[in-house]
Amino acid sequence: MIMFALTGVLVLAIGGCVCVVWAARGGPGWVRGVAAVTLTLGSMVRSSNRRRSVTGGSDDGGGND
Repeated sequence: MIMFALTGVLVLAIGGCVCVVWAARGGPGWVRGVAAVTLTLGSMVRSSNRRRSVTGGSDDGGGND
């Protein structure tokens, strides 16, 4: 079941990337909409990762041995 979910997420991510490239070349309106959503979600993920690293939330598991 988890494999289907991960495959679905991968397909959506690849489709979003394709729409971003297509929209940059002047695709139809729905492609520009999907590209805008994809870029917004990517920006949110990046800002979330920055906030986590600033607050010291690293999960690398390594210590100062």
